[in-house]
Amino acid sequence: MIITDFLEKNARILPDEIALVEVNPALQPSKSVTWREYNLIEAATGGKYRREMSWKEFDVKACKFANLLKTRGFKKGDKVAILLMNCLEWLPIYFGILKAGCIVVPMNYRYTSEEILYCLKLADASCLVMGPEFIGRIEQIHSKLGFVNTIFYEGNDLPRFAEPLEDYICFCSSTTPPVEIDEEDYAAIYFSSGTTGFPKAILHKHTSLVSACITEQKHHMQKRDDVFLCIPPLYHTGAKMHWFGSLLSGSKAILLRGVSPEWVLRTVSDEKVSIVWLLVPWAQDILDAIESGEVKLEDYDLSRWRLMHIGAQPVPPSLIQRWKQYFPNHDYDTNYGLSESIGPGCVHLGIENIHKVGAIGKPGYNWEAKIVDEKDNEVGVNEAGELIVKGPGLMTCYYKNEEATNEVLRNGWLYTGDMAIKDEDDFIFLVDRKKDVIISGGENIYPVQIEDFLRKNSKIKDSAVIGTPDKRVGEIATAIVELKDGETMSEEEFNEFCLELPKYKRPRQVIFDKVPRNPTGKIEKPKLREKYGVVGLVAKETLAYGDKN
Repeated sequence: MIITDFLEKNARILPDEIALVEVNPALQPSKSVTWREYNLIEAATGGKYRREMSWKEFDVKACKFANLLKTRGFKKGDKVAILLMNCLEWLPIYFGILKAGCIVVPMNYRYTSEEILYCLKLADASCLVMGPEFIGRIEQIHSKLGFVNTIFYEGNDLPRFAEPLEDYICFCSSTTPPVEIDEEDYAAIYFSSGTTGFPKAILHKHTSLVSACITEQKHHMQKRDDVFLCIPPLYHTGAKMHWFGSLLSGSKAILLRGVSPEWVLRTVSDEKVSIVWLLVPWAQDILDAIESGEVKLEDYDLSRWRLMHIGAQPVPPSLIQRWKQYFPNHDYDTNYGLSESIGPGCVHLGIENIHKVGAIGKPGYNWEAKIVDEKDNEVGVNEAGELIVKGPGLMTCYYKNEEATNEVLRNGWLYTGDMAIKDEDDFIFLVDRKKDVIISGGENIYPVQIEDFLRKNSKIKDSAVIGTPDKRVGEIATAIVELKDGETMSEEEFNEFCLELPKYKRPRQVIFDKVPRNPTGKIEKPKLREKYGVVGLVAKETLAYGDKN
């Protein structure tokens, strides 16, 4: 079985049921009416803020794009890159590439022009599908893109270097092209997040994609009447693999182009959403907006919302405790994964285990997990070691990087680089990235533990802890603290709060600043190390930082 079989099945048995809805609140003409009432009305900007697509339309669009690729001479195994913001066209293009037997290469929409060039070259992409937001960036590198045979453009105001996708695709066949594809064929190249350096190209087979569908649906029990709210970027394995549960169950998904608390809650209310996947910052923003009075829960119909789950980063237990105060009937779950393990699910908490909040859980459906020391021996209870995982969603390799592949894939196990412990009930807790562990005077300090503690302070919105050079002990723990809007905190107040920590874990320095995160919610610690670790903590100027500007 290959991943496109699920789409074709839904198109066959649920042709008229809605598969995807795109909601763009920025184009909403009036807050006094619901989005449904304006479903087909053009907004003042000329765009539609709510569009929808049935399963049959989804499959037809995918087939048409697959046939367009075939008529242009693209063959099985050719790489086709997607550089689009989340939109209704994104997933049909993705599945069209797969139906053509090509390898899909989703691109991070935050990449600079040079990063786009680097990743296109690394993946050997010979075709690019792009949107209007990227015209300027592609213009800067167009003269270096001779290896890209075709650039298709989705949108208005066609740039000189691209071809209009919609003008060509309408003439193509709406049936699946006759390409022999099996589950062992290569399907996708994803890129690592780059939080530890330049992105690596991660090659997956159809087997991986199918396994993600099955694992996700087993974990969150999506049924046909569920509605999934997708906010994170579709280029990342996290968002897409959670949506794969909707694909398997034939249920509707909402693509929301915006992350404000009001937009999230309104979409849940108007679209009768039952499952929402959030990143930690977005969940914090919703809680802050409730507590500040910016949003009022009684203004929304949230009765169908049954599950809130979080992934992509360690989840502070204090956050979930706050969440349950306002949403006591919600099931909660967290999923751990990497792009190398086809995204979330290789370790899974389970909605029945909220008493273990703070843990990432146990091995997910069809997965194995162990915690090992430097000699690959399993460690004991509450002993820290490296988390390794094994299952059907493991990557084939880092494309064109045998050395890096051999470092992390050994004897069928993926060495995640994450340090973890296992408690007496076999629940796994992350303690930090292996590369982020701070060694201070011979003691191992795990920043995640300190970050979780700091977020318990009612004034603190976010925190990051990094190791910075110290002549005496090698490294010291330095806390970067982002305060909530309107809050102030002195260094003395911070140090007093930290007295609850064991002495060796207390941050020796504090900087009040924004905590940078990538689109999947992970703290960008290389940026913090570059800003503060190398030049030596000269930016200690804003001890009362709390403003958005």
